[in-house]
Amino acid sequence: MDFGRNKRESWKNVLTLAYQSLGVVYGDLSTSPLYVYKSAFAEDIHHSETNEEIYGVLSFVFWTLTLMPLLKYVFIVLKADDNGEGGTFALYSLLCRHARLCSLPNCQLADEELSEYQKDGISSISKSFLGSSLKSTLEKHKILQRLLLVLALIGTCMVIGDGVLTPAISVFSAVSGLELSMSKEQHRYVEVPAACAILVFLFALQHYGTNRVGFLFAPVVITWLLCISAIGVYNICEWNPHVYQALSPYYMYKFLKKTQKKGWMSLGGILLCITGSEAMFADLGHFSQLSIKVAFTFVVYPSLILAYMGQAAYLSKHHINETDYRIGFYVSVPEKIRWPVLVIAILAAVVGSQSIITGTFSIIKQCSALGCFPKIKIIHTSSKIHGQIYIPQINWTLMLLCLAVTIGFQDTKRMGNASGLAVITVMLVTTCLMSLVIVLCWHKSVLLAVVFLFFFGSIEALYFSASLMKFLEGAWVPIALALIFSVIMYVWHYGTLKKYEFDVQNKVSINWLLALGPTLGIVRVRGIGLIHTELVSGIPATFSHFVTNLLAFHQVVVFLCIKSVPVPHVSPGERFLVGRVGPKGYRLYRCIARYGYRDIHKDDIEFEKDLACSIAEFIRSERPEHITRMENDEKMTVIGTSSSNSQGVSICADGGDDHEDSSEIVSAKSPEKPRKRVRFVVPESPRIDSEAREELRELMEARESGMAFILGHSYVRAKKGSNLMKRIVINYGYDFLRRNSREPTYALNIPHASTLEVGMVYLV
Repeated sequence: MDFGRNKRESWKNVLTLAYQSLGVVYGDLSTSPLYVYKSAFAEDIHHSETNEEIYGVLSFVFWTLTLMPLLKYVFIVLKADDNGEGGTFALYSLLCRHARLCSLPNCQLADEELSEYQKDGISSISKSFLGSSLKSTLEKHKILQRLLLVLALIGTCMVIGDGVLTPAISVFSAVSGLELSMSKEQHRYVEVPAACAILVFLFALQHYGTNRVGFLFAPVVITWLLCISAIGVYNICEWNPHVYQALSPYYMYKFLKKTQKKGWMSLGGILLCITGSEAMFADLGHFSQLSIKVAFTFVVYPSLILAYMGQAAYLSKHHINETDYRIGFYVSVPEKIRWPVLVIAILAAVVGSQSIITGTFSIIKQCSALGCFPKIKIIHTSSKIHGQIYIPQINWTLMLLCLAVTIGFQDTKRMGNASGLAVITVMLVTTCLMSLVIVLCWHKSVLLAVVFLFFFGSIEALYFSASLMKFLEGAWVPIALALIFSVIMYVWHYGTLKKYEFDVQNKVSINWLLALGPTLGIVRVRGIGLIHTELVSGIPATFSHFVTNLLAFHQVVVFLCIKSVPVPHVSPGERFLVGRVGPKGYRLYRCIARYGYRDIHKDDIEFEKDLACSIAEFIRSERPEHITRMENDEKMTVIGTSSSNSQGVSICADGGDDHEDSSEIVSAKSPEKPRKRVRFVVPESPRIDSEAREELRELMEARESGMAFILGHSYVRAKKGSNLMKRIVINYGYDFLRRNSREPTYALNIPHASTLEVGMVYLV
């Protein structure tokens, strides 16, 4: 009985997630019938009485939908998740871990011990000789690693480009239904302003977050799918019940044979039927594999097939004069219900646009976390629902670009050409990365990977070539956008890497520190000094600047490194790596806070509390068996956040509840100035010695006095003798991005009672 009840609950959860995914994942894909036929017949293909053209397009649409979203994504690609997360960067992250490639400069061996890192059963031993050879080749050659990174960046940039083009074409196509109710002259002056107004409204709502209106998304998309499938069934029964015959692949051959080059170029419009398919994989982290499969296989796929068959059935019986006739979605809608359908279409277009905009925000955050995009302001719009974020700069940039595309093109043909190239490029990148995943991560035979690459790659290459031929007719837009964003990402990544290499080469020797003694040759005053550094080992050069130029320094010094690791999430119990720098009496600590590329950084107060507790817990539990040996013989201990470690040290304000079986560490003398008092609550077992108790008391007193955030302000310049390209990239490109990005104090929500900046020149 319990087993049956659990099974029912499991299916209930799957169906609930499937219902929710309809609004978030499939909004873009479900609105494609608005513009596919119109875009396909934009290449001057004559719609003849034989119906070979319309049947050929329907056959292409059917098999494209069947092979790409259904076969490739639902049955293959969705299985290549990165601990439940999907998307281009998730595939790249998966490859980085299995082949020991890392785009992040401060990767550590300790990161490989994370539970998320080990979940997918990483094995360094490949089952095939060719697989192990491919793995070793990738690990040895830096140029291949760079090519893999560039490939991932191209796919990512095309997704961002799709975030510009999808809202424009979806909203514009939905509004185009007005053309059937007014003259051509009036329609020209109404369509573009109406589309622009809806786009402005859409982007203006982004700062509220999708959680405010998200509950409406699924009903809107379900209503739209029911609407188009019902209209499709009506048109099939009313106009051409035998239209199902066009599903035969033979009609594709007849179509290309009759239309030749024009038919081949029309494939750029036909491929729009799969726009939004990548969202099934990209939004995997919000749902489950099974829920996305159920929603597509049993709801979205049949509805789209019926919609396209219905349009083809209507068009196959209407060959009236060209002056009154326009091939499009709305002509196949019965006249009595056109206005309600128009309203539903506009709502569905807004939902579809919302999905791709949210996806663009998420992928920008991933790129920033993995060191491939400048630090920017990220606002979390929901404290309950994971992953709902808003990025103001990206939002308004997307809006301006969307308006520019809408006003500049003013027709679905060129918008479709642009959107089609972006869509198929992302799919090609996914196919290439998936073929590597099959060998390196799944340890399957190279032959299977080659078959996958050849089968799906050849289909996508056919569509890609057709889209590329329309370069001057709109396809240049995604290429230009991808080029701009790729340059920004690569310049930032290159500059960050060179800056880190400079830090490593110029870090201070531990012998210099030991020669100064416990006082560091200066006065030690109360307080905690947080020195932000990208280094995970050694003493940063900025610290020697502070010691040699300042007369006094803090009683407790923490070298704080906030780093991202190539996994989606780091569990709170593994958040911090804490260790000492130098002997105990120096009161110098290193704290490495680790976040996954989809993790949310905590707010100031919570982070400050976790940081203090992690150091206190390290002091309390410092034992050889708890220590992990790091690079350069440094020893670190894995410490969780205070909320994840109920048996560890906790912080309580004065007046808090008493804790049984615990002891308190309080300051020996309260400060004269009134301030909020805090205390460490330490578990009785195991007992701590007097030396550790004294160290905890000093830490608590330092925390009461406040934290100061100490930042080395870098000026990065190419060193003398560098080639012209490097000087341009570093002195102008990276410097411009650095000056216009957010400083770590704000971008990472690091708490600071006061901030001290010391300028340093980096010659890279």
